[in-house]
Amino acid sequence: MNEDVFNVSLRKFLKQVGVTSQREIEKAVRDAIESGKLKGHEKLPAKMVLTISGIGLSHEIDEEIDLG
Repeated sequence: MNEDVFNVSLRKFLKQVGVTSQREIEKAVRDAIESGKLKGHEKLPAKMVLTISGIGLSHEIDEEIDLG
């Protein structure tokens, strides 16, 4: 395994996940506030699941997103 190639590829993947996820969450929250589904001060339970089938990895993160 080439550590440099792996590291760059992994960082690129994680950056894409982070940027895309943040954008989608922000859009969904704004839409929910505009439609009246949310008031804007809730705490939203959130779950992220990472899977890599080729190595049998499944990792879950459960957190709350606080809208303030």
